[in-house]
Amino acid sequence: MQKRTSSRLAFSFLCENPQHQTALTTFFREYLVHSLNHFEDLEWLVFAGPNQEMGIEHPRLRYDREYPANDRMKARLWADQFRVGPRSRQLGAAGLFTIGFVPVRAPLPVFMGVNALLHLDKQNCPGFLRRWYRNWNITRGMRKASLVIANSAFTASRLREAFPACAGKLFVSHEGTLPEFTPRREPGETGALEKALQIKPGYLLWVSNLHHYKQAPLFLEGYADLPAEVRARMPVVMLGGDWGGAAAVNELIKTRDLQSNVRVMGWVDAKWLAPLYRHALAYVLPSREETFGRTITEALSCGTLCVLNDIPIAHEISGGHALIIDFNNRALVTATLRRLLEEPALSGQIRTRGLEQAKKFSFERMAIERVGAVREWLKKNTG
Repeated sequence: MQKRTSSRLAFSFLCENPQHQTALTTFFREYLVHSLNHFEDLEWLVFAGPNQEMGIEHPRLRYDREYPANDRMKARLWADQFRVGPRSRQLGAAGLFTIGFVPVRAPLPVFMGVNALLHLDKQNCPGFLRRWYRNWNITRGMRKASLVIANSAFTASRLREAFPACAGKLFVSHEGTLPEFTPRREPGETGALEKALQIKPGYLLWVSNLHHYKQAPLFLEGYADLPAEVRARMPVVMLGGDWGGAAAVNELIKTRDLQSNVRVMGWVDAKWLAPLYRHALAYVLPSREETFGRTITEALSCGTLCVLNDIPIAHEISGGHALIIDFNNRALVTATLRRLLEEPALSGQIRTRGLEQAKKFSFERMAIERVGAVREWLKKNTG
């Protein structure tokens, strides 16, 4: 067994499926890169599957790839719960960072990040076994974790309500935004976007996997009620994979005769994401549940007006510098979308304030806050 040192931390990346990357992939990569850059003595031990590529090579980063990732879910769950903890200690890690759980076998301090609360809503987390397992992990983790890192004040408030005895171990640290999300258009960007994706400026943008809780139909029903000539001037571009909600979206597009107005593209190459934000008339997010909402910060950083559902996280992350409405009010959705064309001055004012709000979110700040909090805990509690 290697000597334990507070400069060596372990990180489990196994919960990601290498075939279906999510926002967690960027989160993990940026967390590691910025923490290594800032803390010159920090060493990371990263548990990753044999096919999981993070695009990071560093002399103070070691991969342990003897474990299955989430493309082999049952085997991955066993590895995370029973193998990762002992292996972390064996290789001299002072603590283990996880997302949403504390391993059953954890002979070292565990620092649990909480990025999702889907288990609290049956609609957001369908399936009894999946919901039970997530709820068991969070409940157990709130008791066993040395430190719980919430990605927003809203997430922390929900955890305090459910687990009041654990309030003292809660720490809030917002997620960040990649540096390419800026309002500055590159030379020739507009033409390149049209040539590559056949998209012209002035559309409503959707950027999200089609989970049921994202409530895409509420947005599209309100949009469908716009006059045909308005829809023609303001089409919809939808990016995201099918996570259970695509069938309802496609059926609505067909029944409301929106085929010429709504383009469902799946995911495109990441290099087009920032240009797509920059050329959009507005970004739309009608979700009923978010714990952070990184797409909001991406849109704000690009100077894109946001139209958001009236949930707590929309206010926290946008700072109120967005059009925040109740997407259950269909007439209000339609009227708000129409305002985007009729009141460009209002949109400009909100965009300007949104750019200032976006400066509060960076992965560098997130990494410094989180690793700093973990190392401070280790200093106080392990000597």
